[in-house]
Amino acid sequence: MRIAYITPYQGPTVVKRRPIVGNRSVSNTIKIELIAGLLHASSHEVEIISHGEVIEHKLKFYRGFWETDVFHASIPIYYVSSLPIKRLNGFWSGTRALQFLKKRHQVRPYDLVIIFNLKPPQISCATYAIKQAGLPVILQYEDDVFVSVVGQKTDGWLSKYHRSVYKRILSSVSGCTAVSPHLLSQLPPGIPMLLLRGVVGDDVLKASEQMKTRKRNWVVFSGTHIESNGVRELIAGWKIAAFPDWELHITGFGGMTEELRKMAENQRGVIFHGLVSRQDLVRLICSAKICINPHAVSQTPGNVFAFKIIEYLAAGAHVVSTPMGTLETEIERGITYMPDNKAETIAATLKQVIETRCYERTASEAALQSYGTRAVSESIERLIQQVLSNKDGMARDRKSEVGSRRTEDRGRTSEISGPPQRIGHLGDPISDSSPQG
Repeated sequence: MRIAYITPYQGPTVVKRRPIVGNRSVSNTIKIELIAGLLHASSHEVEIISHGEVIEHKLKFYRGFWETDVFHASIPIYYVSSLPIKRLNGFWSGTRALQFLKKRHQVRPYDLVIIFNLKPPQISCATYAIKQAGLPVILQYEDDVFVSVVGQKTDGWLSKYHRSVYKRILSSVSGCTAVSPHLLSQLPPGIPMLLLRGVVGDDVLKASEQMKTRKRNWVVFSGTHIESNGVRELIAGWKIAAFPDWELHITGFGGMTEELRKMAENQRGVIFHGLVSRQDLVRLICSAKICINPHAVSQTPGNVFAFKIIEYLAAGAHVVSTPMGTLETEIERGITYMPDNKAETIAATLKQVIETRCYERTASEAALQSYGTRAVSESIERLIQQVLSNKDGMARDRKSEVGSRRTEDRGRTSEISGPPQRIGHLGDPISDSSPQG
């Protein structure tokens, strides 16, 4: 099966060519790579189309190109052009992604389209695939489109327009994977759905086995350096707690990196790594006794879910996190929740976890059982087959319905004199033998 995977993927080449620090997400990139790799391993042909979005507004045109430093030799990655002018950026990305999808579909038709979240490029491509190309579309739903990252609903005519567009797409897709039951509940009943909080790569599994008996007194944070991820509060909380025999390791990159680096300077026990390679990141989380997710608390639990929580758990670490919606009981066994991400709360929670040795309570087996590569691959394949089966069933139903209507029309026309006629498009009389739309 030939699959178009419409994503915000950010590979090494686009990072070098475009200023995307402000919206860079390493976790999204890793998750896209893992899912694309599993699809390929299941004998599907996958092409990744990315808008490589530049969010810093400027009058500069960035040409489209293909990724040269690919993560898999058989999975091509294409970036559409970008024109980051205010109020034009999203429209441009959506238009160019749509044009590229059409061109590729004409050259070699796709059988399925997967869209990652609901940005303009994904919306444009999904609309074309559903309405014009007649292709099944699966939504990979990661972030609630109806509220902000902290769960607040925005008002105004533009927000209302966007919500109407989101509802239209959600009601039209053929299937969905989502990181929480809350997001799945926004989809219409009856379509195939899959709760997919994350994917545990084989590299995490291997490193976890190697480091199982060599855990260190480390607390590790991994993530984009943005306001909602709570890194500023984490560094301040570590200073309050002043653990003499523990280290805090901070990785990641983003718009706040330099500010955070300066905060961490000369603080005892804080090691600020910045952006690290995937290999080094896996080594760090598999070596740590505790991994932490001090995300801003949402007013809408389940509107987002941190992919890294699943990796942390699979690595054999105990997780300290703010609430992100109700999780499976066996997975929550490895998590200690804190009610907010204030510096004082972080300090108190870490102190409790360390002093009572809560970090010995882990949930690696549960995470691997649900989200290891084999389990995820089988679940995604079942979802795809259900989507295709539903699509075929709907096509047969439509064909049967058309056939029934033809029979009824023939019965009615035999009762009147003159040649059989029905009313076609715009009221034009057409013969009963004309092709049905």
